[in-house]
Parts: sequence; structure tokens; C-alpha cells
Amino acid sequence: MTYNPSRRLFLGGSLATTALGASGIIAPMSLASAAPASANKIYYGPKPGIAKLNANENPYGPSPEAIKAITEAASSGGAYYAYTAGMYLTDMIAEQNNLQRENVSITAGSSLILAFAAYAATSKGVILGPDLFWDTTSMAPISQGGPSIRRIPNTADLDIDLEALYNAIDSDVAMVHICNPNNPTGKILDPKKLREFCIKASKKTLVLVDEAYNELMEDGPKHSMIPLINEGHNVIVARTFSKIYGLAGMRIGYMLGSEDNMTWINKYGLGGYSINQAGLAAAITSYNDESFKSFSREKVVEAKDMIMTAVKENGLAALPSSTNFVFVDLGDRGDANAFQKAMANYDVHIRGQYRTYQLWSRVSTGRIEHVQMYVDAMPKALDDMHKAIKA
Repeated sequence: MTYNPSRRLFLGGSLATTALGASGIIAPMSLASAAPASANKIYYGPKPGIAKLNANENPYGPSPEAIKAITEAASSGGAYYAYTAGMYLTDMIAEQNNLQRENVSITAGSSLILAFAAYAATSKGVILGPDLFWDTTSMAPISQGGPSIRRIPNTADLDIDLEALYNAIDSDVAMVHICNPNNPTGKILDPKKLREFCIKASKKTLVLVDEAYNELMEDGPKHSMIPLINEGHNVIVARTFSKIYGLAGMRIGYMLGSEDNMTWINKYGLGGYSINQAGLAAAITSYNDESFKSFSREKVVEAKDMIMTAVKENGLAALPSSTNFVFVDLGDRGDANAFQKAMANYDVHIRGQYRTYQLWSRVSTGRIEHVQMYVDAMPKALDDMHKAIKA
């Protein structure tokens, strides 16, 4: 099932003729044949035979309907800035979440708007976060002389310690950054406890909740903090089209917040100029494609079951995951970087060590045949590591 614009907001279908309409443009033969015959093949994804399980992508996307929209948008609108399509998607997202256009900011992937938020926050103070979370964007200001992240240890079970985070908020903290579900652990916070934390903490500072993996859960809406924005709390929420929708390469993400917060954050970058027609067309077509989202969730569950079975059969353990990746405890069998290198020898690409968590290895759920390569390579890679340690 694909998205049908609501009668209230989108009756008339002007976008279909503006940004997604059919095109009669044909590339000149001279341009089509310009590449030299000896040029190497360009791989827009992993090379054949490579199991790419290191970036939490959904390799089953874009959906067939999204691919049609990409083709139309690129041919008829690729020469033009993407304002019209951008405003259309903005209004779709706003309506879906009972917000206004002014509460939504779209950028090339959520990384960009998350970085804007980090720059805005560090102009006033420090960012507070758990010891282990997806911290790349919150670290962005550091390269320009900004303050380091103030980190709070995770619990013994690698959960985010909400109580400790709240107690660490002082006048220097300009933003608290939480990923839920968390990356790289894959764990989800109790929605009631997170809601209580956000309400309480947002009275003292801005609270950012990155919900990149929310839609991978069947009960995702129950865990979302977006309703807190409607209630007037000082909370911002980031989402992406890179995960459930399989559009990581199309680069569309967004943030939701109060008009004041979004105006303040957007001052730190020209996010609207980063988006592209093809990515917007794919996002617009995919946003309410429940059939494709259900298919993607089923594939993720199947792949996680395979990974968990392999983990157990090889005498290892892993954290429960609400995402499209698994955080595997290698125990005394070796370290994450060594395991990453050993798996690469079997054409399986996974992540290496996170911070000081030397014995923890993250693997994404890719195509089932690639996950099978991971399963088959695991005992051999572990054995290779064991032999290397003894040597």
C-alpha cells in the first residue's frame, strides 16, 4: 500500500505535475557515450560477493514505488532546486504528527540537522549524553573548538541511566542527547520512564531524542516522544528515511520541535538547500507505504533470529535488539577490531570497537544471504582470532 494524499491537505495533486510528473527529456547521445570504454565499473552499493553489514542500512530499499518516483523526479526535476517537493514532504510530516510546517526541518539525512542542533547547543554550553550512544553529530563541534560531550556511564546492562543523566544536568548543560532505540546497543527505554525524564529534564535544558530506529518496531508510536512537542515541552526529535525506508543513499532526514527551537537550530546551516529531488520523491512515496515497511520489518526479524542463533551456537551472547543490528558480546574470544578484520577475510564487513567497549561487536541485518555469510564465517573468524592470539 502506498501513500494517498489526504483530501484535507493534498486534494488537487499539484505536486504530481510539478515535481513528480512524467518527462520527455532525453539525454543527448554525446553525453550518454562520454565515458571511456575502459572506465572501471562504478558500484553504487557493495561489490558482488561482499556482505555489507556495518552501517545499519536496509538493502531491500528503495521500494519499487519509490524507484519509479526517483526516475520521474530526476528526469523532470533534476535540473531544479527542490523547494516545492521539500515543502510537500514537510507538510506531510507535519500533518502526520499534528504539527505545523514551522515545526519541521528537512535536511540531507538526519545527520545534518542533528549536527545543526549540536552546533546550536554548544554555542550556549555542553552536550550531555550516555557513555555509549550514536555520538557522531554531537561530536561535530569539537573539531571547531567546541566542548567535548559530558558523558554519563551506562548501567551494567548497557542501558541508558536516565536518573544519572537527570542528576548531571546543571547550568552548563545546553542539551541532553538520547538515542532511542540506542545505537550501538540496540536497546529500547521504557516509554513511560523516558517520557517522565523528558518532561522533567526539559524544564532545565533542551532534550534531543534521536528516533532513527523507531519505525523498525511494530509499536514504534508508543515509544515516540513527538507528542511532547505538541504539549509544549522543550524537546526535539530526529527521524530519518535511511532505516526502515531503505533510503540511506538518498539522504533525507528531519527534525521536529517548537517553532522557536527549529528557527534557532536552522540558523546553523542552510538545510533546505541540501535536499534533492530524487530523495524527496522517494521519501514522499515511501512515507506511508505500510506494505513496504511491514516487509522490511519481517526481513529484519528474520535476520536477527539468524544472528542470535549463530551467537548462541558459538558460545557467545548478545543484547536484545529493537533495531536492525545486534550488539554481540565476544567475551574472552577476542576483541571487536580483531573480529572485524577476521570477518573481512571472509568478505563480511561489520563494525569494530566502540569507545572502550573492546569486546562488543555490532553487526547489521542486511540481505538474508549476506547474514548467512556472517553466520557461516563466525566460527571460522573466531577460530582465526584464537590462533592469532596463541601465535
